[in-house]
Amino acid sequence: MQGKGRRPRRDRPWRDLNTVRTTRAPRSNSRGVRTFFIVMKRLLAFVVVVLFVPSTPAQQLDPARVETIIEALSRLEPAQVTANERLRDALDKVLAATRGTARFAKLVEQFKLADQQAGLLEVASKFPADEAGVTAARLVLAAKDTTALATALASTNAAAVVQALGNTADKQVIPHLLPVLANADRDGAVRRQVVRALAQTQEGAAELLRLARESKLAEELKFTAGSELAATRWPAIKAEAAKLLPRPPSLTAQPLPPAAELLKMAGDAKRGEAVFFREATQCAKCHVVNGRGQDFGPALSEIGAKLGRDALLEAILDPSAGISMGFEAWTLLLKDGEDAFGLIVSDAADEVAIKSVGGLVTRYKTSGIKSRAQARLSIMPAGLQQTMTTQELMDLVEYLASLQKASK
Repeated sequence: MQGKGRRPRRDRPWRDLNTVRTTRAPRSNSRGVRTFFIVMKRLLAFVVVVLFVPSTPAQQLDPARVETIIEALSRLEPAQVTANERLRDALDKVLAATRGTARFAKLVEQFKLADQQAGLLEVASKFPADEAGVTAARLVLAAKDTTALATALASTNAAAVVQALGNTADKQVIPHLLPVLANADRDGAVRRQVVRALAQTQEGAAELLRLARESKLAEELKFTAGSELAATRWPAIKAEAAKLLPRPPSLTAQPLPPAAELLKMAGDAKRGEAVFFREATQCAKCHVVNGRGQDFGPALSEIGAKLGRDALLEAILDPSAGISMGFEAWTLLLKDGEDAFGLIVSDAADEVAIKSVGGLVTRYKTSGIKSRAQARLSIMPAGLQQTMTTQELMDLVEYLASLQKASK
């Protein structure tokens, strides 16, 4: 009880932190010691934040101090940080100091902040094919901030934002992207990126087919749509796409000769290199050759030293005939109704990391996974030969056969 002559107790800035009860002994020494160290660690974190956050603007914080503040804040519960004025001020300063970086998205996710859409979209536009950018895009979608999304999709960075949204493989992007696709005044590169983004979900791919069926898909987008849908993993989608958006007749008009006859043809490695790296064939979207391409499927820098021309041809014509160990495709069915498809690159007790086409790694909590199943077919799409002429096919084989040793 407060005496008449005593001064009122001062408001303590650490009042939101847990404190140890000293009026009653702990039930066991080990439990008491453990509680003591937890509280002291949190109290020390608070003190470090107070000492290391000056009154200077966030832009003047040096990187070492920013790292120290982040480390200290990370030792506290998110609710403690956001509820305490001094701690929230420190968090706001490191957010400002890390804006536009991968660290920014991690901080927003870690502290469950709901008012950082502009900064997240900045990260998404800078790193659309990286985990940080896709995480940022997921957080924006989760916030359901349609105004922020509309602003970003109308900006000069729209193509990158669309790419990040597509890489989330979340069907929530569909209503945001369809208006962009329908707007003939929008830049062609942005609209083609929308096609690629929609093709990453079964629902989005179905929307592309609907537009094609209703003659509402712009002529200049049909080639991209046909290429993307031909590479999807859904047989019904691929079959209908082949009818509605057929490949150029010059590439598929004539059936391929038997393999024995193909192998008698001479190929040109230089021309084959051009075939490998062009967009229509999508080889570089999954494979790296001497530092070029995306790290998803097996690296091919020395594939010519491992496989002969006959085996290379078979691998192109029938990808599922021999799936390399470690490159088996998996489908995760999530409890929220979504699914994930790709290569499992990490399988821990609490999370599974999936690498999707393009090399992007996305992590899923095991608590949110309903089931998983290994695909029977190769993740490499069949029908690659339909994107090239017979001569180009053999030029590609010749190029792959020439890759005997990685460039230094």
